[in-house]
Amino acid sequence: MASPLRIGLAGLGTVGSGVVRMLARRRDGLAAATGRAVEVVAVSARDRNRPRDCDLSSVRWFDDPVALAKDPDIDVFVELIGGHDGPARAAVEAALGAGTPVVTANKALLAHHGIALAAAAEASGAGLYFEAAVAGGIPVVKTLREALIGNEIERVSGILNGTCNFILTKMQDEGVSFEAALAEAQALGYAEADPTFDVDGFDTAHKLAILASLAFGLAPDPEAIHIEGIRSITLADLNAAEELGYRVKLLGVALRTATGVEQRVHPTMVPKHWPIAQVSGVTNAVAVDGDAVALTLVGPGAGGDATASAVVADLADIAAGRGAKPFGIAASALRPAELVAIQGHEGGYYIRLAVVDRPGSAATIARHMAEQNISLESIMQHRRGRPHGGERADAAADPAPVVLITYATTEEAVRRAIAAIEADGVITAPPQMIRIEKD
Repeated sequence: MASPLRIGLAGLGTVGSGVVRMLARRRDGLAAATGRAVEVVAVSARDRNRPRDCDLSSVRWFDDPVALAKDPDIDVFVELIGGHDGPARAAVEAALGAGTPVVTANKALLAHHGIALAAAAEASGAGLYFEAAVAGGIPVVKTLREALIGNEIERVSGILNGTCNFILTKMQDEGVSFEAALAEAQALGYAEADPTFDVDGFDTAHKLAILASLAFGLAPDPEAIHIEGIRSITLADLNAAEELGYRVKLLGVALRTATGVEQRVHPTMVPKHWPIAQVSGVTNAVAVDGDAVALTLVGPGAGGDATASAVVADLADIAAGRGAKPFGIAASALRPAELVAIQGHEGGYYIRLAVVDRPGSAATIARHMAEQNISLESIMQHRRGRPHGGERADAAADPAPVVLITYATTEEAVRRAIAAIEADGVITAPPQMIRIEKD
C-alpha cells in the first residue's frame, strides 16, 4: 500500500472537527477504496484550548494557516476557515503556489477568486477541489463536472440556502412571521446573529456562481447575478401561494437564453407537486436540465457531517489519484459572465397590491396592465375583517389587499405597469412581486 496521504487542515469548527472524526472513523474503508490511508497530521485554529469533539493528540499545531499551507510535510491542504479574503485566501494561494492540492468548502472564496485560483492550480500542477462549497452533502459539483459531461446544460436551479428554506417552511407550516421564524433559526444555529448573508440572497448567489461556471463554462462572478432575498415575504404571500397551488422558495437559477446566461436569485412560486416544492427545512435541492438528462438532487445542504462528507469525498479522489480541472475546462477557457437583464425573462407573476378602497381603483390597475399588454389569469381580493361584522366608517381609506396573477409576460412590462399604478396613487404600500414557475 502507498504511503499515507498527509492532510493539513485549517479551521476546526463544526465542519473541520467533523472531517477529523470522519477520517478516523472511515480510516480502513478509505484505505481499502483508495489504496492508501488518509490522515490528518497538522492543523491550524485560532484557539488551541477550545474543547473539540475529535482526537487531536497526535497532530502538529500551526498558529498561522499560511505557514501550514506551505509546510512541506503535508500532501493536501484543507481550508475550512471561510471568508473570501484574509487568511483563507492567503493560505489557499500559498498552498497552490507550493504545488499542494487544496480542498475547500469556501463558496465565497471561489465565487470571488475562483478563476485566479483555478489558474494557479493549473500552473503549479496542484488540484483545487470544492465539492463541499455548494449544497453541503449533495454531490452536485461532480455531477455537473463529470457525470453529465455528455449533456449540454440548459438550466441549473435550486434551493441552495438551508437557512432561507427553514424560515419559509416555518412560516408556511406554522403561520409565524418572518421575524419569528428568523429568531428560531438563529436559536437553532441555522442563522448567524447578522443573517444578512443568508436572507438577502448573497450566500445563494455565491453558490449559483459556482454552478453556472460548471454548467456553462463561465468565470464565477457574483456581480453577474440579479439578487433578491426573502425579507419582503409575508404570511399573506404564502397563504395566497397555497390557495393558488404553489409554494414559495428562494431559488438560484442559471439558464441559457438567446442573450446569454441569465443568473438570478429570488423568491419564486413553484407548483406544489414539483419535487423542489416538497423540499422543507434546511434541506437543499438542485435541479439540472440537460439536453439528454434532467434530474433533481436532494439532500442536506449544511451541517458538520454533511459538509465533512463532501470534503472527505474530495480527499478520497486525491488519495486515489483522480483529478479534474476545477471548473471542468481550463481556467483560460472560462468566458466572462455578464449581467443578463432579468427584465427580459418571460413568465408568470404574482403581484400583491394594497389598493385604496374607492371607486375607480380597480379600473386604474386594469388600464395600466392593459397598456403593457399584460393579461391577467386571475384576480383575488380578500377584504380585511371589520369589527363586529360591520363596515368601518373609514372603509374608503382602508386598503384592500388585491392579488393579481399574470399570464407569461416580461418583467420589464410588469415593472412599468406597477410604476404607473404607484404614480396614480391607488396603492398605499410598496407592491409585492414574485415570479412564478409553471409546468
